[in-house]
Amino acid sequence: MILTAGTVAASNRGLSFYPRLFTSTHVPGALFEARGLVVPLAGCLLLWGRRRWPVPVALVLVAMSTVVPAIPAAAIALFTVAALCPIANTRWVTGASLLPIPLFLATRWSIQSADAASAVTGALLVGGAVGWGLFVRTLRERAMRAESESALRAEQARQREREAIAREMHDVLAHRLSLLSVHAGALEFHPHASPDQVREAATVIRDSASRALEDLQHVLGVLRTPLDAGSAAGTEPPQPTLRDLTPLIEENRQAGMSVEIEIDLTDADSLDDFTSRTVYRIAQEALTNARKHAPGEAVHLALTGTPRDGLTLEVSNDLPTATPTALPPGARQGLIGMSERVALAGGTFEHSRNNHRHRVLAWLPWTT
Repeated sequence: MILTAGTVAASNRGLSFYPRLFTSTHVPGALFEARGLVVPLAGCLLLWGRRRWPVPVALVLVAMSTVVPAIPAAAIALFTVAALCPIANTRWVTGASLLPIPLFLATRWSIQSADAASAVTGALLVGGAVGWGLFVRTLRERAMRAESESALRAEQARQREREAIAREMHDVLAHRLSLLSVHAGALEFHPHASPDQVREAATVIRDSASRALEDLQHVLGVLRTPLDAGSAAGTEPPQPTLRDLTPLIEENRQAGMSVEIEIDLTDADSLDDFTSRTVYRIAQEALTNARKHAPGEAVHLALTGTPRDGLTLEVSNDLPTATPTALPPGARQGLIGMSERVALAGGTFEHSRNNHRHRVLAWLPWTT
């Protein structure tokens, strides 16, 4: 309203910021005289509805500006159209706002300097209002696009994290279930075992089944958790490291597996958790594969490394003389999982069968 009042005052002194096609001599009534403030201020009140009806408000104010000095309100309405409305609407509303300028010049017998100044300032005001609105529109679209892309990246990161958790749970479940299968098989092939042996095997089966069920419930809870950072972080299970390698080997030995270990590490405490967890998971999967595919065969596990040379893990075992012709369901998935883990850690992985002996060899860089 202040700008409109200033425009009216300037118009009373003979200055015009937008071509006026009609004057008080063409349109009767005191309300349309340049000295009046009623109509220009009424036009300002129309701006309250510019967000709900941007195009009608802009057109009405532009039409009013050809009669009374209401161009400040019209410029604000044009800015709103450019910022909120589709580009097609903005184009034809801008064209309608510029149309009075050539009409004004065409009706002049001789173009005075004041007439030229009015046409130029009118075009500048229309162009400036529309241009600023388009600029604000571009900034808002960029912000919305950046927010959408950020949400997509966060979604992808959470999905990758869930896949990593699921992969960890797969390794744990495979280990638990293979132990359960070994002890259940022992009961099946030794029906005349002593009560103490049966009780011990049943206890191991119960514990393994219970822990496997807990792990399964945990991973299902992770996968069902709403996709928000707090809940995903809160459900992540504790991750094992090299410190848990000895209990893992003892657990396999209690299941009847013969495991020989050779560990020679320098400054093992300086190893970062990611590499330490990767080594543990590879050793766990290698032992699980040996238990499933070469039951009863001795396994040799060697882990050596220094901060300069990196880590080398070798797990080897003899193969049974009677090799099954058909591989069990899920065969070779463990080898694929180990290869992926090593690749993520920046190392190398290989496995081979030579002279009825299976060998898994992984090298990882020593990261601190």
